[in-house]
Amino acid sequence: MKYVALLTNTREDRVRWEAMSAEEAAAARAAEMPKWVALFEELGPHTLDGKELDEPAAARTVRVRDGEVLVTDGPYAETKEQLGGIFLLDCEDLDQAIALAAKIPVAERASVELRPIVER
Repeated sequence: MKYVALLTNTREDRVRWEAMSAEEAAAARAAEMPKWVALFEELGPHTLDGKELDEPAAARTVRVRDGEVLVTDGPYAETKEQLGGIFLLDCEDLDQAIALAAKIPVAERASVELRPIVER
C-alpha cells in the first residue's frame, strides 16, 4: 500500500529557527541530521519520494469562486502546526506505515499525518 506522510512543524519551532543566527541554525541542523540519516537508511526501499517544503510564507492558497481566481498569500488555515515536508511511502500495511512514521524526527515535536493513496 502506498501512503503519503505529511510532516508538520510547530509554529514555535518555525519561530525558533527564524530567530537563529546562521551559525546557530547550522549547528542545530548538524545536531539533527544524524536522526534523519538513520531514518533514510531505514526507510530505504519503502520511500518512493520525499521533499522538504519551503517556508509557509512562500505558500499561496488558490480558490475559484464564481469563476474568479482568488489567491491568498501563505497558508490559509491558521493552525499550530504547518506542513513542512512529505514522504511517499510504499508499505506492506498500515502497521508498517505507522512504525515508519513514528521514526520521523518531527513526530517527536509536532506530527506526521499518514494518508493512504487511492489507487484505482
